[in-house]
Amino acid sequence: MIQLKKKSLSVILAFVLLITTFTLQPFAANAQSTLDLNAESAILVDGDTGKVLYAKNAEVALPPASMTKMMTEYLVLEAIAEGEISWDSTTQISDYAYSISANVLFSGIGLTQSKDYAVRDLYNAMAVFSDNAATIALAELISGNETEFVKKMNEKAEELGLSEYKFVNSSGLDNDTLGDNAPEGTDPNASNLLSAKSAAQLAYHLVNDYPESLEISSQTEVDFEGYTVENLNWMLPHKATFLKQFHYEGMDGLKTGNTELAGYTFTGTAKRDGKRLISVVMKTSSKAERFKETAKLLDYGFNNFQTEELFAAGYQLEKEATIPVAKGKEDQVNVSISDAISVPIQTEDLELYSIEYEIDKEKLNDNGELVAPIKKGEKVGTATLIYEGEAEDFGYIFDDNTVSVDLVSDEAVEKSNWFMLTLGAIGDFFSNIFSVSVDWVKELFN
Repeated sequence: MIQLKKKSLSVILAFVLLITTFTLQPFAANAQSTLDLNAESAILVDGDTGKVLYAKNAEVALPPASMTKMMTEYLVLEAIAEGEISWDSTTQISDYAYSISANVLFSGIGLTQSKDYAVRDLYNAMAVFSDNAATIALAELISGNETEFVKKMNEKAEELGLSEYKFVNSSGLDNDTLGDNAPEGTDPNASNLLSAKSAAQLAYHLVNDYPESLEISSQTEVDFEGYTVENLNWMLPHKATFLKQFHYEGMDGLKTGNTELAGYTFTGTAKRDGKRLISVVMKTSSKAERFKETAKLLDYGFNNFQTEELFAAGYQLEKEATIPVAKGKEDQVNVSISDAISVPIQTEDLELYSIEYEIDKEKLNDNGELVAPIKKGEKVGTATLIYEGEAEDFGYIFDDNTVSVDLVSDEAVEKSNWFMLTLGAIGDFFSNIFSVSVDWVKELFN
């Protein structure tokens, strides 16, 4: 067990970081339209729409190291939201968690046994300082043991639609470092796996489903049992002079990671002028490099993309502005999109987007008509955004995450009364007879 006096952890970190910075190149985060990232894989995503703005090997599954903890964070926040635990719930440190906390090779504050720890303090230790033992303690609190918690992690990954993943423990350590404590049913030599895309998907859900996670991840430091713990995210506004070069305006999360196998990883998120971006870099070569490459990504997104309203609510396709109506007082109805369509795009691509209607076939009769009565604002189909440019379009973070809005009727169409319907039916009857007669006469002279 590492025994720490008040403020000593901050001093140790400061000394380590000061030495590190002597070996670094000057840190610059200039925007550039083309990116040459020093990372094995990376992705940049608009945090509101899920639009992918940049991707490099984004679907290759790699060890995420402590970025794994984002899933543990999600499940803790979900358990709180569902009333299973609260921020004030307490738990004690098991022999397994204690053995991890006492190991100087792992990230840790130094937890003790036979003592109650509040969920809030353990979550802070996990999210801010990447404490592995605190993470395990939370997993055990929620599921009884880490084996059951790992099952929950994989089930939640499937539910959230993560594209490439395999969770084998809650902390992000390699299983072979856990010894006999590796969760049952997992390969003792396995590591967690996430692609940059699936890490971004997880972060997207975390910040949108539980925005309170950012209140914690944005803390530059927290007090823990009488000493100060500083956030491992150097892009936050730290007080230390030698960290100011890494500060990125708007940064408020999310999770660092590092193991020998994973290299240095980072899932970052920043918000400027109401626009949130989520970035992931995996397998960079140093602590500093993961933040430098993240800054490149974020600058590229903030400086080159603007969220534009491409089509306003009420927009109509000129040649498809109406749909024919059967059995109504009107024989057609105007349709338009219910909501505006806004997406982050590069300004020069403004004219490269269109929309395409898809009418709900269940609402149409055999003649392709809507059948009265029709309510004003009734959904009759969808309008989907289409990109018509030649440049690479990275799509959306989820495969089914296309941009579409409801196509609705602009006015009500009442059902015609029985008399008019009868006249119409009689008219149709005689019209059909006339058509048949004309065809018969034509046949006589052929």
